[in-house]
Amino acid sequence: MRMNPENHILVIFGASGDLTNRKLIPALYDLYQKQLLPKNFAVLGVSRTNLSDEEFRKKASEYLPAEGGTNKFQDLLFYEPLSPTNKDDFKRLKSKLKKLGSKKDIAGNYIFYLSTPPSVYEDITRNLSEQGLSKSERFFRRLIVEKPFGTDLLSAQKLNVNLLHFFDENQVYRIDHYLGKESVQNMLVTRFANGIFEPLWNRNFIERIEVTSAESLGVESRGGYYDQSGALRDMLQNHLLQLVGFTAMEPPVVIEANAIRNEIVKVFQSLRPIKECEVPEFVVRGQYTASTIQGKPVKGYREEKGIHPDSRTETFVAMKFFIDNWRWGGVPFYIRTGKRLPARVTEIVIHFKQVPHHLFPSVVIPGQMDNQLVIRIQPDEGILLKFRMKTPGAGFQAQPVNMNFHYSDLAEVRLPSAYERLLLDCMQGDATLYSRGDAVEEAWKIVQPIIDAWQNNPDIPVYGYPAGTWGPEMAENMIVNGQWRYPCKNLTNDGTYCEL
Repeated sequence: MRMNPENHILVIFGASGDLTNRKLIPALYDLYQKQLLPKNFAVLGVSRTNLSDEEFRKKASEYLPAEGGTNKFQDLLFYEPLSPTNKDDFKRLKSKLKKLGSKKDIAGNYIFYLSTPPSVYEDITRNLSEQGLSKSERFFRRLIVEKPFGTDLLSAQKLNVNLLHFFDENQVYRIDHYLGKESVQNMLVTRFANGIFEPLWNRNFIERIEVTSAESLGVESRGGYYDQSGALRDMLQNHLLQLVGFTAMEPPVVIEANAIRNEIVKVFQSLRPIKECEVPEFVVRGQYTASTIQGKPVKGYREEKGIHPDSRTETFVAMKFFIDNWRWGGVPFYIRTGKRLPARVTEIVIHFKQVPHHLFPSVVIPGQMDNQLVIRIQPDEGILLKFRMKTPGAGFQAQPVNMNFHYSDLAEVRLPSAYERLLLDCMQGDATLYSRGDAVEEAWKIVQPIIDAWQNNPDIPVYGYPAGTWGPEMAENMIVNGQWRYPCKNLTNDGTYCEL
């Protein structure tokens, strides 16, 4: 059972922004309700917007439930106007922290959360360092950094160098909210706590592995950002490769941050490099086009607000690769992500090898000839095992059946939000679910040849796919002996009906 964290002040840079209001404040309130916050605790929001403490609290209240108890929580919230580039503002910040610490009986423990554009990370960390706020021999100082961790390998390396000028690596927490999901963490338990899975988790028994992260929405209001990013940078380089790391890693010696993160780095280092000239063979990119979904017209990507009319930014990417080590030699991994797909769903699918000799006639259902273990990250979180049973009646005809577990079955257990879990981990000094600098750089090394190929070779096509479909047809041809699994929103009764 966890002890409550040490008393500290959480400083949120960019506190007037969307992430603070929609995610961080509600997550902190949930921790408050569960009595998991320190005995003495305060949140100091800082940003360029000129707000008073009361105005900041009023804004936060819009994202909190209308119930008793919120007023006491709001008493923990404070605000200080600040420009990331103004050194004098950081002198005022230091003074405010001292006054707040004295008022709340909190010593010099600080967590700095950078909910700002990465372009000001260096300014913020330098100014914190110059005021003596980045390091202390007596108190803990931690830095939470939001993605993107760079836009390519060079910028990621530069970002790491800049951060480590002013903070040590063990102080830096690079947050990836996917790793805060309960079902991602459960992968470690599923694999390493069960004798029925781990002995089969290798090239001798597994045919291939798929990772899918599909979104049914388009770019919405993020057009300006997304057109500079694309699916490769926005999703594949970070979220999907992290899921691959958890799926393919070796058992750590202990369940401890560095031990787990060491194994994830080894996975990334073992990925067979895709050469620039090989990109068209191993990677397919697409962009959604105008369509009709459930009787309603849907815009194509190039018609969305903030998108260049000739944009070649990918809204879909699928990739095939191999992990060259003893466990996974020869097993293909397939990962895909995209916008305007039929369902919002993230899952990992383990396809086991088929039996060497088929004794029984089967009810043939496309994509369900093999045994599958489906680990659902979102929604309808749970685990699904697909295998065959005898069809009732005469003869020995086999048909696929499902055995599943859902987190929702644990009626007394509420799943914490990703930010709730990750904030508490940082308060506890547990970096297990945060990305380490070397892992971030290794992930960029994997995708850099793809970025280079798309920039240097305009002949590599961007395939169109109608909004509401599962991406370009070319992606279907990546899997030679089989096809992608087409997941639905529902995990229960999978294969019987599809809820979109």
